[in-house]
Amino acid sequence: MTISIKDALAYATSMLVAVGVPETNAAKTARAIVTSDVWGNPSHGLMRLPFYLQRITMGGVNGEAELTTISERGAITSLDGQDGLGHWQVWNAAELGVVKAKEFGISLVSVKNSSHCGALGVYLYPALDAGQIAMIFTNGPAVMPAVGGNAPLLSTSPIASGIPSQPPMIIDLSTSAVARGKIASAAKAGGSIPEGWAVNAQGEAITDAKEALMGMLAPLGGAKGFALGLMVESLSAGLSGGALSRNVPDMFNPDDDTKPQSISHTVITIDPSDLGDSAAYEDFNAIAASITATGGRIPGSKRVHPNSLGDGAINIAEPVMNDLNAWSAKLGLPNFS
Repeated sequence: MTISIKDALAYATSMLVAVGVPETNAAKTARAIVTSDVWGNPSHGLMRLPFYLQRITMGGVNGEAELTTISERGAITSLDGQDGLGHWQVWNAAELGVVKAKEFGISLVSVKNSSHCGALGVYLYPALDAGQIAMIFTNGPAVMPAVGGNAPLLSTSPIASGIPSQPPMIIDLSTSAVARGKIASAAKAGGSIPEGWAVNAQGEAITDAKEALMGMLAPLGGAKGFALGLMVESLSAGLSGGALSRNVPDMFNPDDDTKPQSISHTVITIDPSDLGDSAAYEDFNAIAASITATGGRIPGSKRVHPNSLGDGAINIAEPVMNDLNAWSAKLGLPNFS
């Protein structure tokens, strides 16, 4: 099923407003969600909106939350998200990071007591627009065990980084073998997943998507993936003082709908122009050019800017559309389609 990008943005915004999210924050959140669908990453797109709506109505997310400053010292700022939606909060943190990096050359903005923020790569663009480098880390519910371990310790531990080359180089990946949202999409469709994506407590492969969604995800590249995930956990929850992944409620578990997630995000922004060498951008461009010159593909080169999604349409799986229309009816709004 298809829907125009324009309508998807409008419908998603109106649904969030209907459950109490201020319009500015609702619009930023809707744009982040729809961007993921436009990028061909539906596991972090509109499929997630019913979960957010449910958690807002049940109290697990504070729709009226604000970002408040906990502490500020030079280039470092610590923010409290008051259990609000992560999408608009990470976007605002990224914008603040740009302002701080222009002043100090580098900045770090942390947000604790937040919620899931979708595709992490969305939030690289404020820095890229300013010709800056961004690195973003976030945590979530524990789903990844240590290599040889029998219990989940870390989240999928996503990492995102944007390099201001032409075109920008965009790195956006989980440190688990696969993003959990892909398993959620397969579970929604009643499908299976490949071996190697998920395991049970005995270390045995799980291929049933619904079972895997409540199981454990294998680390990307074994011990190396777990080590990277450990870094992400330390630079997000550990740094901010937010909830460690083992204590983060699961948005896919209905029993957790009333529980705030207390997820943490960290945005590090660097202004290359303050390093005293204007050739830095030429080097970035040379790196990007070398990728295509050797037959490779620049990571993220086909992604469109979240603020320039165009006039096209996106595909929505029928089960997802049914959920969205059910929420539209519940909120007294027109159907998505």
